[in-house]
Amino acid sequence: MVVAEKITDALPAVLVSRGRAPQIPEHEDAYGWLVGSWELDVLRYWGKDVSAQHLKGEAHFAWVLEGRAIQDVWIMPRRFERKGPPNKILNMYGTTLRAWDPTIQGWRITWTNPAGEHHETQIGRRQGRDVVQTGTRPDGTVTRWSFREITANSFHWFGESQPATGNRWTLDGEFRAHRIPRED
Repeated sequence: MVVAEKITDALPAVLVSRGRAPQIPEHEDAYGWLVGSWELDVLRYWGKDVSAQHLKGEAHFAWVLEGRAIQDVWIMPRRFERKGPPNKILNMYGTTLRAWDPTIQGWRITWTNPAGEHHETQIGRRQGRDVVQTGTRPDGTVTRWSFREITANSFHWFGESQPATGNRWTLDGEFRAHRIPRED
């Protein structure tokens, strides 16, 4: 059992990195600005307007894997508000791994939320001032997740989908995020 404890204790040290790897060109660093912790105002989730519920979430981002990727954890409701059996529809405790791939000059993205049984793969790139991630689900639904209105201390996140047979985007998720100041 001692070996398992040492491995568990070692994981943050071998996973988290101090910054971006030099192999990632600075102009391609679409996600480094996210490093840190964020409070989320949840406006839409699974296509439902939940703004009247004043739901809050949290998101935490770090460089990982020798600075070749950004990993995050998105949590809703916030950890201190998670009591009793979770509402599967409004339960998010998932992680995204965004790994730089020089062969496509883009970021390969894998999202998994085991709490809500939701998984996605996408490709992310800068588009003007925004960061946009696109992918296709096994059923042919096209997804587009985007960070917009980006400042040093806030962003507006949209999750959209379009059925394979459709030509209209549906707003599935929407969050407003505000940076949580570091306590040094």
